[in-house]
Amino acid sequence: MRIAACIALLTAVASTALAAEIPQAERRSGYSFMSPDTKAMQDEDTANPGMLFVLDGEALWQRKAGTANKACADCHSDARISMKGVAAHYPAFEKALGKPVDLEARINLCRTNHQQASPFAYESHELLALTAYVAQQSRGMPIATGDDPKLAPFVEKGHALFMQRQGQLNLGCTNCHDDSWDKKLAGSAITQGQPTGYPLYRLEWQSLGSLQRRLRACITGIRAQAYDYGKPELVELELYLMTRARGMPVETPAVRP
Repeated sequence: MRIAACIALLTAVASTALAAEIPQAERRSGYSFMSPDTKAMQDEDTANPGMLFVLDGEALWQRKAGTANKACADCHSDARISMKGVAAHYPAFEKALGKPVDLEARINLCRTNHQQASPFAYESHELLALTAYVAQQSRGMPIATGDDPKLAPFVEKGHALFMQRQGQLNLGCTNCHDDSWDKKLAGSAITQGQPTGYPLYRLEWQSLGSLQRRLRACITGIRAQAYDYGKPELVELELYLMTRARGMPVETPAVRP
């Protein structure tokens, strides 16, 4: 019955006309949809399980790696100073590649180019921990992604993907997160999909996870073929979502149901 109810709601959503984008003044973090217990978990660092990853990331920041035998701290010193505000501007345009990269890719580029070390695997504990540590230095700062004019065509591609219907359920991201936010799906609130807290700790996962992991789960949920980690489509969608959340505060590491 639960599955049937989900399909019925998604089918109803798919049949409705697209709503206009959510006005800036009405944009809400997923935090506002959570239960008091989950909010309390995010608010208190000693209760937030994502902070365990942040602590591991802090240790990795100081650890020398690769044939260059360098640590992140050797180039960037104290992350509390050098990384303050950095995550609020990612994904960012990478001139050497001619395309945007997200924070995880930026960290791996530093590993390969400057530490001469192998890149961390997507969703590995190390990459999530180091990304969470860097992003946590921007906590409370407004998201400012997309101010580089070179990003404009990639933002547009991400927007097109956000609007595109796909999969067996013939749904686009906008059908849930613009048209139907604050409704219920299988007993859970449909949020606006604002990516304010990644990497975040999801209780369903019992682990920290990246925005790309969440996007892949959504795409699979509409019975479409998910893009591989790191593919341009995921980065462009991530970029659009971050521009959509401009002005909202960074919450990393957030906690979600």
